[in-house]
Amino acid sequence: MKIGITGGIGSGKSYVCQLLRAHGIEVYDCDQAAKRIICTSDNVRQQLLQLIGSLEKADIARFLLESESNAKQIDAIVHPAVFRDFEESGFQWMESAILYESGAYRLVDRVVVVTAPEEVRIQRVMQRDGISREKTLQWMQRQWPQAELLRRADYEIVNDGHADLNSQIEKLLSTQCRITK
Repeated sequence: MKIGITGGIGSGKSYVCQLLRAHGIEVYDCDQAAKRIICTSDNVRQQLLQLIGSLEKADIARFLLESESNAKQIDAIVHPAVFRDFEESGFQWMESAILYESGAYRLVDRVVVVTAPEEVRIQRVMQRDGISREKTLQWMQRQWPQAELLRRADYEIVNDGHADLNSQIEKLLSTQCRITK
């Protein structure tokens, strides 16, 4: 069974995945894979250079945020390469901030969503990335609303800074073969 882990920016997906790794679960990180593929795949690099004219992270981010059309063009290059890489990896668990938006949900059998209150998420991102509230909200608007992710998910992990993550993860792992809301 393949399991996808998602949640909006600042929800704490990566932290939850660290805790899963501490339990011996290998989790494929789509963001890290995309960065690696952009650096190592001549085909992907060439397509991005033709599209954007640069492979600098800031240039790619600026282009991506300029319009939905730009984002879709980048996604059409990067996502298929990441999907192939995941399928070839042998991993059973996948972390993806844009699991539904990218279509990666089609590669998994069950979905776990990590949730947190919006203001908590905003503060986490601003602190983590050293960016403004406005830029944080721009990134958040590029993703599906948390309520929609939760509606589609098979399981929720609440990461509000108060809920016990370890007990939620232990419960998830004890029920992973029959994950339901």
